[in-house]
Amino acid sequence: QVQLAESGGDSVQAGGSLRLSCVASTSLASHTCMAWFRQAPGKEREGIAATLRDTGATYYADSVKGRFTISQDSAKKTVYLQMDSLKPEDSGMYYCAARWLCTYWTLRADYYSWGQGTQVTVSS
Repeated sequence: QVQLAESGGDSVQAGGSLRLSCVASTSLASHTCMAWFRQAPGKEREGIAATLRDTGATYYADSVKGRFTISQDSAKKTVYLQMDSLKPEDSGMYYCAARWLCTYWTLRADYYSWGQGTQVTVSS
């Protein structure tokens, strides 16, 4: 089973930017959907962005649309999350995850692999 490892989390001021990376331990099948979730203290883990490996199609939660960009580098087995115009409400633990296809990509139960997470803190 593929293992995922996130990095890039940090503490930044509101309005700043961060780029998160998620490296997979093995090459991913063409229909793999890679997603980023985040979880703030006391809140449920929510899907914020996803991308389908073979087409590059992208999907975003309304809360991050226009500010966050998900991308992939298949050769490096890496998925990125570029986060711009960060807000304090973007703070939380960010996880990457893998599943088959991106249909209903926000459903956590359909993901077969999760990373350990990387912490993002945005101060006002």
